[in-house]
Amino acid sequence: MELYSIPTGHFKLDGGAMFGVVPKSIWHKLNPADDNNMCSWAMRCLLVQDGKRLILIDNGIGDKQDAKFFSYYYLHGDNSLDKSLAKHGFSKDDITDVFLTHLHFDHCGGSITWNKDKTGYVPAFKNATYWSTPKHWEWATHPNPREKASFLKENILPIKESGQLKMVEDDGSAQLPFSVWYTYGHTEAMMHPLIKHKGRNLLYCADFLPARWHIPLPYVMAYDVRPLESMKEKERMLNELHATDTLLFFEHDPVTECATLQKTEKGSIAQKELFSLEEFFGK
Repeated sequence: MELYSIPTGHFKLDGGAMFGVVPKSIWHKLNPADDNNMCSWAMRCLLVQDGKRLILIDNGIGDKQDAKFFSYYYLHGDNSLDKSLAKHGFSKDDITDVFLTHLHFDHCGGSITWNKDKTGYVPAFKNATYWSTPKHWEWATHPNPREKASFLKENILPIKESGQLKMVEDDGSAQLPFSVWYTYGHTEAMMHPLIKHKGRNLLYCADFLPARWHIPLPYVMAYDVRPLESMKEKERMLNELHATDTLLFFEHDPVTECATLQKTEKGSIAQKELFSLEEFFGK
């Protein structure tokens, strides 16, 4: 097995929304905001090469939305999904599986693209199986008012219409070369691949821990539909991740790809070492 970090670019989100009840006087020192209170965040995916399978975990925001939509999110940076795949010698047509942690637009927008004459939508990964989970698929296709703006039907419905959609069952171990953890605080049944690689475990954090700054328990996004559940999940999972010396892979941290954990003198869990995926595992 080989793992590749796949950066797809940066975007901006409101700092208050990303840090929840934490005051700006504190979080602004971590990720400084611009004049519009917007902070820069990465959209970092993970490519898992396992034998003949190439499994892409999430795929960024895509490029099919209109200029008005993108004006809200200030896309920036030189990275793109195509460039990052090409860096490792791959293209979208090589992807055999697209694993979607959840169906918010910044995680699955690259799943679907325009057809040649822009009259309809087609899968961006024509040779891939797309993986979701029944509880989250139902949640996303019948969205509540709070999340409706994040579940864009043009990102989601064409996946099923293409016939390329499959559902992850239980922990996913019979279908995929990794197990799957579920969380319910950010959204219903968000999936997190837990990957065993070179003697270590790696958890793809998605929006459970968007960045290293979200490790402390009170740092819960205002986007989360069940913030108290997020805190409970975080406390339970961080203790287990620390006990098993599991590596964290951050999807939205603007700089840091990976971190290990340590227990402080007060007994809380905090970041320990920070590094890139390549620095930790080598090329």
